[in-house]
Amino acid sequence: MLDTLAISFSTVWNKAWPILVAIVFFGFIIAIHEFGHFICAKLSGVKVNEFAIGMGPALFKHKSKETLYALRVLPIGGYVSMEGENDASEDERAFNNAKTWKKIIIVAAGATMNLILGLIIISIMLSINPLVGTNKIAAFSESATSASYGLQPGDEICKINGTTVYSSYDVSFLMMRDKDGVVDFTVKRNGEKINLSGVEFQTMERDGSNVIVFDFSLYGKKPNFSNVFVGSFKAMASFSRMIWLSLFDLVTGQFGFSQLSGPIGTVSVIAETASKSSFDSVLLLFAFITVNVGIFNLLPFPALDGGRLFFLLVELVRRKKVNPKYEGYVHAAGMALLMLMMVAVTFSDIVKLVKK
Repeated sequence: MLDTLAISFSTVWNKAWPILVAIVFFGFIIAIHEFGHFICAKLSGVKVNEFAIGMGPALFKHKSKETLYALRVLPIGGYVSMEGENDASEDERAFNNAKTWKKIIIVAAGATMNLILGLIIISIMLSINPLVGTNKIAAFSESATSASYGLQPGDEICKINGTTVYSSYDVSFLMMRDKDGVVDFTVKRNGEKINLSGVEFQTMERDGSNVIVFDFSLYGKKPNFSNVFVGSFKAMASFSRMIWLSLFDLVTGQFGFSQLSGPIGTVSVIAETASKSSFDSVLLLFAFITVNVGIFNLLPFPALDGGRLFFLLVELVRRKKVNPKYEGYVHAAGMALLMLMMVAVTFSDIVKLVKK
């Protein structure tokens, strides 16, 4: 009986712990984002009414001085509620009465904290890996076709299909976006840049589309302070551009709506990665997600931080506040659209989980 209970507990725990890790980390990403808004508001003298992690009913709440701190039941978001943030307030410490440059800092702080967290995670990931990747070709596989089209060991890949390569992550991502297996390279060889057009690779079908078969490996260097420091910023640049290019692919129809993921899908992917992959793979996913959250929030879309920044920059240029009534209408419409998209994406996530 005890053995059966122990086995059952072990089975449940093995399935539960990756999900718990995913929820905790996803919550941490949101907490860092909201903390950026919170601490900059406090330092700017803006009154904060509530600082909440999660949405829905409160599991825990505590009021200290003027601010209510709350942990809410649904780990899908969070918020910082500032006096005069969404409506006019006569309080001299209200957000709407703060100087424009202070409001810009407060609004941008959330995404900035996500990007800083991403940089820290990338630095840790590169430090603990045995090698830091480069964009220099080390060797080709025996059946490599690309070597027949001019690529050589020692070539440093500078561009792929006209797009600059910052790190080893760019090599795989930019080649993955290619559709026909024919790639244009710019490489540095013996100090000279060489253009190699029409380099052919073998392709294979995966999930209904053709993908390139990588037939060469890249050099790696043992981590030290210099290459980890530089590599972290290069990887950040790569991740940021991956996100922008992925958004472009989504808007232009190269990716379908079904390939989007919301909080449920994100937690599911993190849990699956945590249970099946190495620690550095988990860190890579965490870094990409937190950078994704930062970049997404900077999009100039109503209700997002980027939308609020747009109005603040207009206010800075005009030296006159935008009518809060009309700005409120725009953000309300944006929030409605975001909520509709969130519902649709969440439904899609649930369908995917049921089909697994």
